[in-house]
Amino acid sequence: MHVINSINEEELVKFTSDLIKINSVYDPDKKDFNEEKAAHFVADKLKEMGLTVYIDEVVPGRPNVIAVLKGEEGGKTLLFEGHTDVVTAGDPDEWKYPPFGGVVDNGRIYGRGACDTKGNVAAAVYAVKAIMDSGIKFKGNILLCLPVDEEGMMLGIKDFIKKGWADGVDAAVICEPEDNKICIAQKGAMRVIIRVKGRMAHGAMPLAGINPNWRMAKIICELEKLQQKEINRLGKHDLLGYPSITPTILKAPSKGEAQINVIPGECCTTLDIRTVPGQDHRVLAQQIQEIFDRLAAEDRDFSATMEIIEERPWTTTPVDEPVVKAIGRAYTAITGKEPVYSGVPGATDGTFLWWWKNIPIVTTGAGDTLIPHQADEYVDIAQLIETAKLYSLTAVLYLNEEF
Repeated sequence: MHVINSINEEELVKFTSDLIKINSVYDPDKKDFNEEKAAHFVADKLKEMGLTVYIDEVVPGRPNVIAVLKGEEGGKTLLFEGHTDVVTAGDPDEWKYPPFGGVVDNGRIYGRGACDTKGNVAAAVYAVKAIMDSGIKFKGNILLCLPVDEEGMMLGIKDFIKKGWADGVDAAVICEPEDNKICIAQKGAMRVIIRVKGRMAHGAMPLAGINPNWRMAKIICELEKLQQKEINRLGKHDLLGYPSITPTILKAPSKGEAQINVIPGECCTTLDIRTVPGQDHRVLAQQIQEIFDRLAAEDRDFSATMEIIEERPWTTTPVDEPVVKAIGRAYTAITGKEPVYSGVPGATDGTFLWWWKNIPIVTTGAGDTLIPHQADEYVDIAQLIETAKLYSLTAVLYLNEEF
């Protein structure tokens, strides 16, 4: 317990605020809109603390930060992972506090990334600092990975794994806003583009063309039926809730400008599919193709294609896994309460650690689960401090096998 008393609370708040002030939204069309400045800011702090630090560029201007704190020989390696990118702030006029102001007010820190997930990155950094400052002995190694692009295609964690950094990692704590609940499951995801071919024509003479919008409408209705079928089959998962198939973007034409009196030559929609244990992504893809086949059998002008542009499986970690037991014990020691187990509604970087390397993952951190990506995003300071304590004590208990 000595280690949790070594958290420098004032420095943790200031570091979080300063990190929020660095705009790390990625925008390929704007110069210097990336994670580089935020990554170097964190790397400089880790170097100052005395860790071995690597700045590993994934693509130009977008570096992962990797740091190592070595303990005694012969132990395990525990990874703490939290991304440096944030989503766009949107319309600044919708914010009471400046999106990149890092304002501290009434027990909260406000700004884009406050809880998703710069506050939790800061908590991981200061958890490691507390371990160092306390002088406590531990076996093995603590590894920090602060990757880019979690909010995009997760290029950072994929690069981290492909380059061998995850080799030898025994367990990972994914630092995301979960109200400090211990999340041992997360939904899978499929990102799909559906395109329906048509033929352009004058809106006053629809029989001269083929309207893809009617055909896309039928597909979307059939997808809603498929979603309900899966809900009826699987019910509500204890930790993750219901599976979903969500059309998000609908465009006609797919390219070029639309006009009210022109039948488009193509219509496209994107699907954000979220899966739970018991679903097979290959089967889902096959079921969507079967919808196309049925509609084509009824309509000789029907022509649709499906492209899966990203796939992330659902994950589960048993409650008796050592890292789960360690974090559960740490939570009880700090709060005096029994741990609350939950699930992550979206995918995280931990998806690929689990999928590609079979690394047990637990996701937890400060921040209301519903607050990320909203205007006036914030993190409660008291909870942020609790998170730093949770991370530090988890590391000591797990590495010293005191669970």
